[in-house]
Amino acid sequence: QVDRSEVIKSNLNPVFAKIFTVDYYFEEVQKLRFEVYDSHGQAGVGTHDDDFLGGMECTVGQIVAQKRVTKPLFLKYGKFAGKSTITIISEEISGNNGYVELAFRAKKLDDKDLFSKSDPFLEIYRIDDDRSEQLVYRTEVVKNNLSPIWEPFKVSLNSLCSCEEKRKLRCVVWDYDSRGKHDFIGEFFTTFEEMQKAMGENKVQWDCMNPKYKIKKRNYKNSGVVVLLDLKIHRVYSFLDYIMGGCQIHFTVAIDFTASNGDPRNSCSLHYINPYQPNEYLKALVAVGEICQDYDSDKKFSALGFGARIPPKYEVSHDFAINFNPDNDECEGIQGVVESYQSCLPKIQLYGPTNVAPIISKVARVAADEERTKEASQYFILLILTDGVVTDMADTREAIVRASYLPMSIIIVGVGNADFTDMQILDGDDGVLRSPKGEPVLRDIVQFVPFREFKNVSGAA
Repeated sequence: QVDRSEVIKSNLNPVFAKIFTVDYYFEEVQKLRFEVYDSHGQAGVGTHDDDFLGGMECTVGQIVAQKRVTKPLFLKYGKFAGKSTITIISEEISGNNGYVELAFRAKKLDDKDLFSKSDPFLEIYRIDDDRSEQLVYRTEVVKNNLSPIWEPFKVSLNSLCSCEEKRKLRCVVWDYDSRGKHDFIGEFFTTFEEMQKAMGENKVQWDCMNPKYKIKKRNYKNSGVVVLLDLKIHRVYSFLDYIMGGCQIHFTVAIDFTASNGDPRNSCSLHYINPYQPNEYLKALVAVGEICQDYDSDKKFSALGFGARIPPKYEVSHDFAINFNPDNDECEGIQGVVESYQSCLPKIQLYGPTNVAPIISKVARVAADEERTKEASQYFILLILTDGVVTDMADTREAIVRASYLPMSIIIVGVGNADFTDMQILDGDDGVLRSPKGEPVLRDIVQFVPFREFKNVSGAA
């Protein structure tokens, strides 16, 4: 049991206030079960005294992909619980919610020094729920100046206001003292919501107040004014932002049909169709495909092959549709891909070389066209299943760097026992992948997995 909600009394349409926090792992099938009870008593909820009103199961992926899921509740043995339904709404609370750039200055601050002017600096504190204060940022000191302009600075929205725009912030101006006994000039309170009025040409300003002077001096106005000259918000988009922003995943699988895989009629071949159990290509395809299909509304997957001679002329192709329909390479569901793969094997000649750049470029062209529509309603995942060394390494690196600017990711699964050193380079985990001309990828979009390390673990993994 992860958690349970509060009890809402005498209500057949309850809205629960409790929020459940669940860690999200895209690469796993995370199953959840929700159970609803009618509570009878003082004892803990869910005891045998309580009546079971129904339950429901789904995956975290389904909730994230749809943002709002409504499903019927079931009693035991798959019976509907009348017309009861449950609705689950999800939102992301990751820390990577972007950052903000702020530029402050002050005017006519009080002079605290006898022989020179004050040396002011500014501190910003976030006030937490328990009233404690957390220092967010301290500016540099501007020497001998009552109207300082501080350097612009960046801070994450998480640390500035815990991503809550109405959270109170306390800003304090001090006169720097080299012995550490800084003189208090004044303070003001604000929120990130209020600061945002400084976007564009506007400026926001606050009176910098010294509470003691306010009490003592009759016509005290302020100890200076602090001005927010500019505010810029920078969003950093995570993969989850794309999915929760409504992107459908467009899933393409590319299968290596080069001769190094061995003759499919031979039981030693990686492409051998064994009537009793799937070969490694099929196992890897199903393992990755089952996860991706939760995010794909039409459940149609593009399936391509490379490195074979294909009918009718038996010329080598590095990006052919395995259903042999060049106008529509999509198959119905993972099962459709499996069937196309099995029926295509006897019709082709395994050949070579192992060129993967053409397929990366083909999917990237579709992703680029998608970006030009300004809709960006699709995120593209390319799954490459291969048994070995890539022949066109330079072209492949170039194609990956180009693709890293697009809403696209590449998963490479190494099948069999070959040497996959080159693949580790493409993955970029040991260092930034660069094109042959030295240009780095914009973001790390390649994940390489040697299938031999996973083929004997449980299905859930």
